Amino acid sequence: MNDDWKSKLSDDEYRVLRMCGTEAPFTGKYNSFYEPGIYVCAACGHELFSSDTKYNSHSGWPSFYDVLTKGNVKMIEDSSHGMIRTEVRCAHCDSHLGHVFPDGPQPTGLRYCINSIALKHIKK
Repeated sequence: MNDDWKSKLSDDEYRVLRMCGTEAPFTGKYNSFYEPGIYVCAACGHELFSSDTKYNSHSGWPSFYDVLTKGNVKMIEDSSHGMIRTEVRCAHCDSHLGHVFPDGPQPTGLRYCINSIALKHIKK
């Protein structure tokens, strides 16, 4: 299956989406991008987030305070790098998207901190 992903994704996409990498902060194309639309998984096209819930968290990565539809992402405990975080994955293809933190705005109080390279924007 990895060979299949390697043929479909760029090296950078593969590193983030399939190997749980991350892009450098403030470098992703969607960090300061606010056009209306939806964000889908760059690997499989599964709908993930809406521009309606995107906000500037000043973290260096695109941030959302909610998912588009409950169940479209899954959360996994991540104890890498000497800390405990909650990893966010695409529920459809299991690609790594980023992490979620409990320091976001209301109404959810969540900050889905997502790699730009893990997303594709579809205009409204």
